[in-house]
Amino acid sequence: MGIEVRPAAGFEDVRALVGPKRPDANVCWCLSYRIPSKQNQALRGTERGDLVKELLAQDPPPGVLAYDGGEPVGWAAVHPRADTSFAGNRKIPHVDDLDVWSVWCIRVRPGHRGQGISHQLLKGAVDMARSYGAPAIEGYPLDNHGQKVDLTMAYAGTRKLFEDAGFTKAADTESILNGFPRVLMRLNLQS
Repeated sequence: MGIEVRPAAGFEDVRALVGPKRPDANVCWCLSYRIPSKQNQALRGTERGDLVKELLAQDPPPGVLAYDGGEPVGWAAVHPRADTSFAGNRKIPHVDDLDVWSVWCIRVRPGHRGQGISHQLLKGAVDMARSYGAPAIEGYPLDNHGQKVDLTMAYAGTRKLFEDAGFTKAADTESILNGFPRVLMRLNLQS
């Protein structure tokens, strides 16, 4: 049947990828970069899932999901940068004043990794940004030079993943994740 990537709509599908095993646990829910830091730190337990439900009802939704035969197997967070913490992040520069979109989290479920799903998720994120008229899309992956990345920190993606999708390095950043520098990768979506 193949992998299908589409804008996130179903809460249970998103929860299966970025939610906690216990509904009251304080895990990311992929909100760390999506909402202001103060709000992110104030949310507790089920409040995080409740906010994700609200975000899923908005247009555009907060990301895309990959499905394998109807089963959710991957997630990519993508949204206009202006609506994320990257809008004011001091460690990740703004290249210009374009209303770019950001893709900042790519997650594939265990048992489905190593099958190219992250590549399909990134393509789906690009397609979604393009469908909303984004002039460009950015990512802030690790420049790991092929070295192994801890799976808990692999959510940012790697420079190679973004290069394989046609992104080019637009700037260095002052951000370091898992001991690797992050680079600003960009893909122009204007024809």
